[in-house]
Amino acid sequence: MDLFDKCTSFTRARDAQATGIYPLFIPLSQSEGSEAYVGDHRIIMCGANNYLGLTTHPRVRQAAIDAIREFGTGCSGSRLQNGTLEIHRELERRLAEYVGKERALVFSTGFQVNLGVISALVSKGEYVVTDKEDHASIVDGCMLARGTMKRFRHNSMEDLERVLASLPLQVGKLVVVDGVFSVGGEIAPLPEIVSLCKKYSARFLVDDAHAIGVLGGGRGTSAHFGVTDDVDLIMGTFSKSFASQGGFIAGDESVIHYLAHHARAFMFSAALTPPNVAAVLAALDIMIEEPEIIVRLNEIGVRMRQSYRDLGFEIGDSQTPIIPIIIGDDLRTLLVWKRLYDEGVYTNVFLPPGVPPNQSLLRTSYMATHTDEQLDEVLEIMERVGKEAHLIP
Repeated sequence: MDLFDKCTSFTRARDAQATGIYPLFIPLSQSEGSEAYVGDHRIIMCGANNYLGLTTHPRVRQAAIDAIREFGTGCSGSRLQNGTLEIHRELERRLAEYVGKERALVFSTGFQVNLGVISALVSKGEYVVTDKEDHASIVDGCMLARGTMKRFRHNSMEDLERVLASLPLQVGKLVVVDGVFSVGGEIAPLPEIVSLCKKYSARFLVDDAHAIGVLGGGRGTSAHFGVTDDVDLIMGTFSKSFASQGGFIAGDESVIHYLAHHARAFMFSAALTPPNVAAVLAALDIMIEEPEIIVRLNEIGVRMRQSYRDLGFEIGDSQTPIIPIIIGDDLRTLLVWKRLYDEGVYTNVFLPPGVPPNQSLLRTSYMATHTDEQLDEVLEIMERVGKEAHLIP
């Protein structure tokens, strides 16, 4: 068998392209946050992670431009060698202060944070315990680690305790969960997880990629529950609320110092570029100075969740501005996606294995910059298409 046989036999995506219901890699010609264009086709963007709408904020844009003028477009080296700039240190200091930890370390992508941190911390003979719906970056970090990965049923504290109780007490253990789950919009029950970690001598890492800028006044899930001091490590990404690219890990100084010298995804990657760093700093300033945008975001989340439930859509256990429209059948999900897209609403399609079998869905997410008029239009289109597809009465 030739190595490339798997490539030529992969036809599912081409079949979808041929039928006109392929929902991926759609090139946007213009984007102004809550609205975008594909050619001349206007769409209301309900599929981005730009929760605070800061990617187009004048201060964020200008900060990136100014950084290019001062530092150039890139660092051309790793942080260990020639790639650390003063603004990297400033950002790490401010992020640690923002999330309530001693020190932070900035990576070039959010995906690399989980790859680097988990693989560096979990050694042979140790265990990493994850929720079955954790992000792919967590799963891949576990696969790179030399320890053993164990999984528990989604948000099931009974199953988490079963897994932890089955592990040797006198070995290293790390529990990793998404603070906000990126597809279903549920919040992990951090207080209960903290209690179990203490009971079974495990350390605790929270991936707050979708919670920073959303929960806890913007400071994430740990702040939301008031358990920041009990969570060992807080991970965040810059490609959501921070309107940039990259990610960070925050925790005790000794742990972050260790990771800076052992996390290969950090050590052997080029440093985050100056405009990306400057954009995050500007976004952080806005989050601190204008907390009303975070309030607005969550008000929109409450409104849209209630509206979808009132219309009769199945949205699972969403508690955030991430709201799934659960449809079930794969083809039906694609057809509804295409109908919404044609009507001017952009959503994201999730099919197995990205979701469990018979749980295909459209992921919608909202921004603080969505206007009431835009939301009214989205709901009107959703109701019309939902009735046409017999999703709602």
